[in-house]
Amino acid sequence: MINTKRFSINPRFFRRPWFYPLISIVVALFLCIFTPITARAIDAERLLPLILQGVQVIQLSNISPRQEVDLGKQINKQLVSSQFRLYRNSAVNDYVTQLGRRLAANSDRPDLAYTFQVIDDDSINAFATLGGFVYVNTGLLKTAENEAELASVIGHEIGHIGGKHLVKQMRQKALASGLASAAGLDRNQAVGIGVDLALNRPRSRDDEFDADKRGLRTLTRSGYAQSGMVSFMQKLLKKSSGTPSFLSTHPATSDRIKALQTAINAQPSSGSTGLDNANYQANIKALLR
Repeated sequence: MINTKRFSINPRFFRRPWFYPLISIVVALFLCIFTPITARAIDAERLLPLILQGVQVIQLSNISPRQEVDLGKQINKQLVSSQFRLYRNSAVNDYVTQLGRRLAANSDRPDLAYTFQVIDDDSINAFATLGGFVYVNTGLLKTAENEAELASVIGHEIGHIGGKHLVKQMRQKALASGLASAAGLDRNQAVGIGVDLALNRPRSRDDEFDADKRGLRTLTRSGYAQSGMVSFMQKLLKKSSGTPSFLSTHPATSDRIKALQTAINAQPSSGSTGLDNANYQANIKALLR
């Protein structure tokens, strides 16, 4: 005769605080082991975006080149579809791209995939966003007197990319706006912040000095005349017909010019490429007709 009391379970056993959590763990392990691989792959595919969303803030704080380029592409898509009109002259675009690539190869981030685009706008301006996207207005092409001056501006913008200045400003704005949380920063919000900063970017003194330093180094490595960076800033400061757009977003103060001249005097270069004013102006005027 079986002793039923020997195998009976006290009802209080089921009321132990650790019982149901233990059962949940056992069930979860059972499903992981015996669920078909294809089903687990589907679940992982669904969960992956949520996992990535949870670390989005960490990615923005320590963004990888691949993530930076991806965000840059999305920012660029919005800018060129709703904010700017690209200049549809292949010869001009090829010229700027070749010049930009020469500089990028000698920059602080030569392995980044850069994209150079010309905006159909007569205001004197240039700017850069994430992932190697650099924009140059047709007005800037017309204002530069030689290729060295144009190269100095593009080198300066590449310097902002090298210093990841926009990444830093995006992170600061996300935190200040309360958008960054423990759950992460939504990708669409990150793109929106990037677009807003590209259009209304507050330039800090430190960022401008750093971009100047990096830009001058890139200009020198590329063999261009160092004087092009100083002469272009001086030219804009002397313009009497209002403040150029470039100066409103890239404040070219006398302190910056002095700092550049000091750096040039400390490490002069024999590079003289790009000082042929007549050749540059004839080519640009012909291309921009």
